[in-house]
Parts: sequence; C-alpha cells; structure tokens
Amino acid sequence: MANNTKGRRDFMGMALGGFTALGGIGALYAMKRTWDPLPSVKAAGFTTIDLSAAQPNVLNVEKWRGKPIFVLKKAKDMKTDPRDVVMGDDHFLVAIGLCTHLGCIPAYLGDEHKFKCACHGGEFDASGHQIFGPPPSPLEIPPFKIDGTKLVLGEEGPEYQKMKADGLTV
Repeated sequence: MANNTKGRRDFMGMALGGFTALGGIGALYAMKRTWDPLPSVKAAGFTTIDLSAAQPNVLNVEKWRGKPIFVLKKAKDMKTDPRDVVMGDDHFLVAIGLCTHLGCIPAYLGDEHKFKCACHGGEFDASGHQIFGPPPSPLEIPPFKIDGTKLVLGEEGPEYQKMKADGLTV
C-alpha cells in the first residue's frame, strides 16, 4: 500500500507541476501581448495617399494618427509657396487640419482660397499661413515622403527634412 501511495503522490505532483507550467506559459504570453503595440497603433504609423487623381482647389481630408490631414492641390492661379509639396508641375498643401490656436478644424472656402476656423475666426491661406485672428502659427506640416505620385505620411523624406531644416513645418 505504501508503494501505491507513493505512485499516486508522484503522479499528483507531476500533474500539478504540469498545470503550473502551462499556467505560467499562458501568463507570460498574456504579459507579452500587453507589451506589444495594438494593431491600430501599428497601422496608424504610416498612411499612403495617392495624389494622381487630386483635383485643383478641391480639399481632400485624410486621417493620420487620429488627426485630419488637409491635402489641397493648388490651381494654376494660386500662388506657390516654399511650404508646398511639389510633385512634377503640381503644388499641394499638405497640413494637419487643426487650427494652431485651440485645435478646431477649419473649413476650406474654395472660392476665397482660404481656411476659416469657426471657433475664434482664425484664417489661413491656401499655403497654411495664418492671415487673420488668434492662430499663433501656420498649419503644421506632418512628416512625409514622396513616392512617385504617392505621399507617405509618417516618414521623413528628403523634401520634408529640407522644409524642417528651413523652419517651414510649423
């Protein structure tokens, strides 16, 4: 009988050890998953926008990292600016669509070629420069890289790095 009890204890000890090991592995896996960035965060890192179909003086609003991004292809009669993103012969305004005063989203007035913020009356021209009201600085330009006719937001390409070095991104 003593031999049978020892065998039962050995079996119970091994079973308990196995369940404990499985539980430990499960806990480690769960901890590792909490350290990994969420899929939505990974996806939000880069946004690619194809500008080949953009129409002049028509504002397109994209989303990048939860922020609205204004993409405006300038018409030929609109003045160019060092803040413009240039692709071939086309000039684009690419800016984070949040007023630099309190973060409201300005509306684009296409016939006037300007953005107007309804919160406190701030205005920006088609290049993102503040032209009236309380905004303290121009619309911010997000990091970008030009890839053919596509714009990759979230990656600093040479064009963005030059703008940044010249102090034009904010």
